[in-house]
Amino acid sequence: MPVLFSPRTLADATTLNINTPNRKDSRRRYAAIDLDRITPTIRTLHDMKDVIFDRTWLAASPNIDLYFMYRDVHLSRKDHEVIKESGLRYDITVIPPRMLGCEYVKTAGHYHETVPGTGVSYPEIYEVLSGEALYFLQRQEDGEVVDAVAVRAGAGDKVLIPPGFGHVTINASKHVLKMANWVGRDVKSLYEPIREKAGAAYYFLDTGPFRNKRYGQVPELRYLPCTGEPSLGLVKSKEMYGLVKDISKLEFLTKPQDHMHLFESFLPEL
Repeated sequence: MPVLFSPRTLADATTLNINTPNRKDSRRRYAAIDLDRITPTIRTLHDMKDVIFDRTWLAASPNIDLYFMYRDVHLSRKDHEVIKESGLRYDITVIPPRMLGCEYVKTAGHYHETVPGTGVSYPEIYEVLSGEALYFLQRQEDGEVVDAVAVRAGAGDKVLIPPGFGHVTINASKHVLKMANWVGRDVKSLYEPIREKAGAAYYFLDTGPFRNKRYGQVPELRYLPCTGEPSLGLVKSKEMYGLVKDISKLEFLTKPQDHMHLFESFLPEL
């Protein structure tokens, strides 16, 4: 079985620098997470077969590895204890560049479960560590997609997935994408709503965005810039792993119902 990419053989894709020193700020801490020491969960093409746009290409393709998910990553035992006690998890995902026929490589896409008794789903926050990402977000009401958002992000950018949004990450570049995320430790990802529609409301093809006709009426795709939240330490110049030292700032991930005012700053005009 051919393998597109192996994190065991490409060292530059398996070493993550966190808090890399800035020459202008010698006080910043340097550390590294060696992903070679961690066994990833691998998402293969067969795992993704229900959400691939180019069915002709899919039918003729072998089962290849598409991307690699490193769960519950940490720099030290002390950090791990803090993360666990806060009900959080820090993950890293590596998505090498490639085309899925005429479609750019992507994640499977999912929604999040709701906080019990609130009707508010859990959010998630991403940071691009290297490469470029296109985050697609969609929100549904009564079974219909009512908002479709694309956010382009580069190294250092943070993208929040607010409550109520399903999301897919696309690597439309020629470079390996490495991204990190903070999310509630035991939050369940709900893949079925996107899988049953054979993908998200938009596919991202080499010719541009393409509406998924299985959704019926779909709103115009709107592109939004990346924004941050300085009060939470979520700014481009600071890697968000460092929040392990001030973990209470991430409470909005585990108790979103108490922090609804924060989400508009990340996705304006919702």
